[in-house]
Amino acid sequence: MPFANVHVHQKKGGIIDSIFCRAKANRRRILFPEPTEPRILTAVSYLLANKILTPVLVGDECEILKKSVELKLPLKSIRIYDPKDLPEKLCEQFCELRKNQGVTMEQARHILKDPVWYAMMLLKNADADGLICGAMHRTAETLRPAFSIIKTKPGVSLASSYFIMVEDGKVYFYADCAVNPDPTAEQLADIAITTADTAASFGYTPRVAMLSFATLDSARHPLVDKVTRATQIVKRSRPDIICDGPLQFDTAVVPNVAQKKAPFSPIQGNANVLIFPDLNVGNIAYKITQRFGHAQPIGPILQGLNKPVNDLSLGCTVEEIIKTAALTAVQAQ
Repeated sequence: MPFANVHVHQKKGGIIDSIFCRAKANRRRILFPEPTEPRILTAVSYLLANKILTPVLVGDECEILKKSVELKLPLKSIRIYDPKDLPEKLCEQFCELRKNQGVTMEQARHILKDPVWYAMMLLKNADADGLICGAMHRTAETLRPAFSIIKTKPGVSLASSYFIMVEDGKVYFYADCAVNPDPTAEQLADIAITTADTAASFGYTPRVAMLSFATLDSARHPLVDKVTRATQIVKRSRPDIICDGPLQFDTAVVPNVAQKKAPFSPIQGNANVLIFPDLNVGNIAYKITQRFGHAQPIGPILQGLNKPVNDLSLGCTVEEIIKTAALTAVQAQ
């Protein structure tokens, strides 16, 4: 697909348009450690031509250039880091970083020949500002080097993920849909607080719904109790956040249903941050919203790391790569 034929759906004045405008206003260097994948190269060419960000490629330079010629995609003046030219200093730094695991220089050279691991070290050393990966790698292959090298921010107990879902002009933040399989009540509260702060960073007043199969005290079950405890933790630790739960999905997002099921809830059926009780529910929910509801997803976007690292889906489209890269650039600002 020639990059000139790529069309990115963005409503003027909407969140996607805002992300692109913000990215262009302060262009960041974003690493792509999968640059022989045609979708990645197409997206990179688009991002470069439209001056949205500054792409940085990590991989075999000969293979990258060969593939770009095959696809007829221009890659003028683009920075390429080839693992064949791996600096010894970087290997030494990696050994120091992983000294508790007893990593040797020989092991470091072998590990950093992998473009994803090499790219994470470049990010750590501020040779770039953000990274996206996942079109050719499974989530664990992106997250493991991110957690090992980039690590979580001080005061953040765990990294999590969110999707921005755009549906009929409305914007929702879904979390966690990609990282934590079965969070505890404490972790669920942490995810809720982090996602609320993320929503606020985009200019939205977060209204957080802690989702469950029951609303408030309408049912007793360990699964509901976990959400109740998480809600109490959020309210106690961050009283500035509008938050309630447990809430069923319709109670969280449909005002007339909320009037019947939770008339005294501060959410009133107008939630824009939806916190799912586990990864099963979150992942299924975002895909149903995308496929049946025809919402536009952006993500998954990781939050809680020291620097922006984002994981693509193996089935991602060129448009999804472009949007995720632009949002990564905004995170890096």
